[in-house]
Amino acid sequence: MAQTDVLLTKQPAPQTVPACELPPKLYDVACNTGAYTSSGLATTGFRTAKYLVDEWFQNCYAHYHQAFADRDQSERQRHESLQLAAETEALARRTQEDSTRKVGERLQDMHCWKSELQHEVGELVAETDLLLAQKQRLEHALDATAVPFSIATDNLQCRERRQHPDLVRDYVEEVELIWNIQELLKRTIMQAMNQIRLNREHKEICEMDWSDKVEAYNIDETCARYHNQSTEVQFYPHSTKLEESASTPETWAKFTQEKLCGAERERLASINLRGLIDCILRDIAEDLRLQCDAVNLAFGSRCEELEDARLKLEHHLHKTLREITDQEHNVAALKQAITDKEVPLKVAQTRLYQRSHRPNVELCRDAAQFRLVSEVEELNMSLMALREKLLEAEQSLRNLEYTRMSLEKDITVKTNSLFIDRQKCMTHRAHYPTILQLTGYQ
Repeated sequence: MAQTDVLLTKQPAPQTVPACELPPKLYDVACNTGAYTSSGLATTGFRTAKYLVDEWFQNCYAHYHQAFADRDQSERQRHESLQLAAETEALARRTQEDSTRKVGERLQDMHCWKSELQHEVGELVAETDLLLAQKQRLEHALDATAVPFSIATDNLQCRERRQHPDLVRDYVEEVELIWNIQELLKRTIMQAMNQIRLNREHKEICEMDWSDKVEAYNIDETCARYHNQSTEVQFYPHSTKLEESASTPETWAKFTQEKLCGAERERLASINLRGLIDCILRDIAEDLRLQCDAVNLAFGSRCEELEDARLKLEHHLHKTLREITDQEHNVAALKQAITDKEVPLKVAQTRLYQRSHRPNVELCRDAAQFRLVSEVEELNMSLMALREKLLEAEQSLRNLEYTRMSLEKDITVKTNSLFIDRQKCMTHRAHYPTILQLTGYQ
């Protein structure tokens, strides 16, 4: 502790003073009895402006004591403040380390559940794709049964024109078999669609849970990276308030476990359904291949008419496409012409604008001014005419596109009619669907 140099006339007081109150000290007042005594004079009862030496020492000692006491109290407060700051720093460090460790443990738990959800979502996606392929096989098989059913129905219609007693119901069992197979395929398709819907619902549920966990993982990961030197931290006085809807670790884990169990249950049901679909497709293919009756209907003339109409439509479509190309070039040329006119218009308008800033009498409506104004009007008229022509060309192009779509649609209709007449009606029994087609692979 620094000492202050003081000029003293006697032995200095001790440098440390106890914290207790000093005992009172009595001083004898010196009597003025000298040669120059003032006893009996009118000044009795009045004190001179000067102090006695003992009073001076007493005043100095009082100041020393007060200074030492104040410094001692300040030292104690500084020591207590430093001790309290150190204790709170250690406590804050321990609590922050513990919070960081807890957040890290939470990150590990979320990562595990997130991985499980992601794995289950991948399994559901793969299983749904496989079931979709099986459903597509069912649809192909259902489409393939249309040919045997058509053949059997036509056979019945032809044999109904026979005379008695040969008018017998030879193919009723075959038609009934095909109809039952078609109904079975339709029911199986509906069942597959329902299972696909359930798979997708549980996939979405798992994805939502996974998305929430990813978001929470990112938040906690960001929180784990925060430290005392982070610049993103700030005060949030109400952040310690817990939401009433907040879950507990037990309900949180149970929630995800239930979602995983539901997804796995639907995935196993989908696997069993795929096995059932394989058995159904194999059985119906074997049953339908037992039918070997042939019918041939003549639609030659109709097919020729359809073919001729399709060729004419294709010829008109070719011309229309060529005209569309030419009109597109015309539209592009008009747009380029409009763009080319915009630059001179900018130049003329800029000149007019700059000339409007001429000072005082120099702002003259001279011949150049009138010519620039007329130039702007001429360019605006040209642009208006070009834009009108562009609108007409675009409308014509839209009309051509509409005609093209109509021709293409009509050609598609004719092509489909030819397919129906030739591939279904004119095909002999030799074109009966193969095993691959009946099992939905083609």
